[in-house]
Amino acid sequence: MTFLDGSLPEALERVSSARLLVVGDVMLDRYWFGDVSRISPEAPVPVVKIERREERLGGAANVARNIVALGASSRLLSVVGEDEAGRALARLLAESGVAAGLVVDAEIGTTVKLRVIGRQQQLLRIDFETLPSREVLRENLEEFSSRLPECDAVVLSDYGKGGLAHIADMIRLAKGAGKPILVDPKGEDFSRYAGATVITPNRSEFQAVAGRWRTEAELDEKAWKMREALSLEALLITRSEEGMSLYLAGEKRHETAVAREVFDVSGAGDTVIATLAALIAARCAWSEAIRAANLAAGVVVGKLGTAVASRDELLRMFSNTEGAQAAC
Repeated sequence: MTFLDGSLPEALERVSSARLLVVGDVMLDRYWFGDVSRISPEAPVPVVKIERREERLGGAANVARNIVALGASSRLLSVVGEDEAGRALARLLAESGVAAGLVVDAEIGTTVKLRVIGRQQQLLRIDFETLPSREVLRENLEEFSSRLPECDAVVLSDYGKGGLAHIADMIRLAKGAGKPILVDPKGEDFSRYAGATVITPNRSEFQAVAGRWRTEAELDEKAWKMREALSLEALLITRSEEGMSLYLAGEKRHETAVAREVFDVSGAGDTVIATLAALIAARCAWSEAIRAANLAAGVVVGKLGTAVASRDELLRMFSNTEGAQAAC
């Protein structure tokens, strides 16, 4: 694949013509906001008087929404239940401009994460989830194969909810079609992602598979070893306040975390892989793609709950960091 050099603003201009295919586990994020003024007489827990409610896209759906927010087009393939939450997801996707192919499995309930927020603090999260049937997932695989010719890159968003049971087949098909494949991994066995273009584990996910390290040199050694073992073009480790590190063939690129007051890291990984994928689909260089992903992460961690980094927000963040560097 030929990569094009240029500044971040120029790269974002090219993103508008990029077409992304996103596959993975979707969920409906529900937020109940309220006031906490007393402790329950029944148990030592706060009583939250709910004042408003919000619904947002989560998981692979949030990845697709972030891609659209950058100006690219996104098609999402996933599985939902035949229920109210599934219909709410479909509605939110349509409102966000995401073209969705949602297979309905009547035997499951759509994954829902309900968060109760009091005084801008998360007090409780309740999860509702069941795994989809393999027959329904096979149907998803068939559509995936038919959609490959019309996309510029593929994103596989694995939240461990069963929606990517055929991920090895998807990687094989996408690779055969010459498409870049970006994977947000989950679990303690990354061998199922072998052959992808890049995987983007966070620090704890990488540590769970590769083991602990004491020095930066030990981390580098483990990263390059994993990259080679899985036949990846690149490995991106997101490291929270330490920024993110990209490992290529014999080369490491590191981006320092953008200095922000962090409100919530929920969904930051979705934003990172969405931004990275959009720029790679637009044939941008790895250096610009990782820089944009790092800036986008800086945008969303300053927001409460799952959120997006729009193109305008990314450009403002870029302008602010450029100005700060010039002043130093």
